[in-house]
Amino acid sequence: MMVTTERIRYASQVKPTERQLAVQEMEFYAFIHFTVNTFTDREWGDGKEDPAIFNPAELDAGQWVAAIKSAGMKGLILTCKHHDGFCLWPSRYTEHSVKNSPWKDGQGDVVREVSEACRREGIRFGIYLSPWDRHEPTYGDSPAYNEYFINQLRELLTGYGDVFCVWFDGACGEGPNGKRQVYDWDAYYALIRELQPEAAISVCGPDIRWCGNEAGHCRESEWSVVPASLRDNEKIQAKSQQEDDPGFARSYRSEDEDLGSRAVIEQEQELVWYPAEVNTSIRPGWFYHASEDDKVKSLDELMNVYYGSVGGNATFLLNLPPDRRGLIHERDVQRLQELGDRIRSTFSADLAAGAAAEASAQAEGHQADHVLDGQQGTYWAPPEGTEQASLTLDLQRETAFDHVVLQEYRYSQRIERFELEYFDGDTWKTAYTGTVIGHKRICRFPAVKSRYMRLQIQESRWCPQVSSLQIYLQP
Repeated sequence: MMVTTERIRYASQVKPTERQLAVQEMEFYAFIHFTVNTFTDREWGDGKEDPAIFNPAELDAGQWVAAIKSAGMKGLILTCKHHDGFCLWPSRYTEHSVKNSPWKDGQGDVVREVSEACRREGIRFGIYLSPWDRHEPTYGDSPAYNEYFINQLRELLTGYGDVFCVWFDGACGEGPNGKRQVYDWDAYYALIRELQPEAAISVCGPDIRWCGNEAGHCRESEWSVVPASLRDNEKIQAKSQQEDDPGFARSYRSEDEDLGSRAVIEQEQELVWYPAEVNTSIRPGWFYHASEDDKVKSLDELMNVYYGSVGGNATFLLNLPPDRRGLIHERDVQRLQELGDRIRSTFSADLAAGAAAEASAQAEGHQADHVLDGQQGTYWAPPEGTEQASLTLDLQRETAFDHVVLQEYRYSQRIERFELEYFDGDTWKTAYTGTVIGHKRICRFPAVKSRYMRLQIQESRWCPQVSSLQIYLQP
């Protein structure tokens, strides 16, 4: 599709906020789903659960964090309150919480234990707080419930140190005859910005978007630069809980496969930086069920999601459900260790270290060897307006490799189509063809052996900006 030069230049200049960058550069982090559902063997509680059933006698937040670190994750988001309304901290605004459970004689605070364990081990801490609350009597009285929710949000944002993310979902199973609650998202967001200005607001929020499924499906072309209407529509849908709301325009949704191509941006007045997060669970369910102990995702399944998300310009949020003891189950722990070992062994030795780089063209101050210097703030770029260009690496000796990791400059996403080639002694041959790059593209292909590798950028917006090129061979 023909898109005007002005439109392309505009799209190339859309930038992330620092809070968005902080999450994107974490890449891989954990969800912890844990509440009364763990003890009732359910996925969604109804709010009628007796707090007396909550008694994880062996709860060890340090064990959770150790398992997370073994996989190479950088953060943990805890379900502080799920749809059942049970609070994992002793909230002043409800009796439906740990303070009325037998765990630690009602003196415990799961949120505190987890946040402190994260801080001790250098893991960033985030919170999930369900807007839908099946226990709270004021739910459906919109002003009263919004005040209740904001009070609880304030407790979590002021009592547990720095929070890197506030994760909201739009789940609501009330049905057409259920309670109608209008969430005051603007007030929620304002409170977060006031109390935790560096925290990203995810999914039902303006900073990080849902990938559109919970199965780990990843797009081939995941754009961070998308129509502003996508972000606005997600908010309107969540705010009204219905798609027949007169303010809801079904132009783009998180489930759509194409959210940023030239065909999309040509039709949109405003574009925003709104990166994707891929969320899935290590088991079929989000909460622990003993019947799923033999259904933990295989190492290959998890690696495929990792390659599609972290390696496809999205972040990876992997759910780990503690069991009734309050521990991550041994099988899950083993799989996390295997996952971390696989990732570390694959990406431990950059074969491009010591290589020489040469480009078809380069702008002043953005020479080819910037892709090898390991610095976030530098990048190779051809002169402005050059949308096709190539970069060749001389590895200095014949080398076998089967992974190439590409990254664009952190403040833009421009590349639309590229090809990786290797020289076999006579001709250049294609090893991999891809579309977008963004924060990171991990390219996998059958191992080849060559001294020379070439990145051919076939389509880009205004001019490509490549900050890193790394080469690996999986053991």
